[in-house]
Amino acid sequence: MKCGKNFTLGEYVIIKKPDLVEVGDNVRISDFCRISSACKIGSDCEIASGTYISGGDGKYKFAMGDCSSLAAGVKIWLSSNDYVNEPITHSVPNVKEIKGNVTMEKYTGIGTNSVVMPNNHIPEGVSIGALSFVPSNYKFEEWTVYAGRPIRPIKKRNKENVLRVLKNAGRI
Repeated sequence: MKCGKNFTLGEYVIIKKPDLVEVGDNVRISDFCRISSACKIGSDCEIASGTYISGGDGKYKFAMGDCSSLAAGVKIWLSSNDYVNEPITHSVPNVKEIKGNVTMEKYTGIGTNSVVMPNNHIPEGVSIGALSFVPSNYKFEEWTVYAGRPIRPIKKRNKENVLRVLKNAGRI
């Protein structure tokens, strides 16, 4: 695992493929997280307790931009069964799965107990509220707040204030 300076790893964290994980500076991965996919985590990021990043088998990747966060209990899936068109079992051969990368750009955040399905690109400044469900291939707009099941846009985020606070904190 490649780690930047000031990296904090909580207790009982499981990283199944550490050779596929890269972490920037000033990153904290809290207790009881599980990472079983390829990951690139930027600087000044936090992954709160009980978060799972899973399902990529090394082929698909999760990327998290600088100054971003995953709140407690977030689930990021890089593959999933297709519950509409296929049998719901792992015992049947050749069952089609939904697969793809999940990318979070800079200044993004995902709220507590949200679920992000495979094949999503979350652009700069997007914030996703707690308990939200993000289906595969969702189309986001930069600097917008989303929430719900299913997810929907709520309002624009205050880009100028967010960037000013980060600048004053010496993070950009």
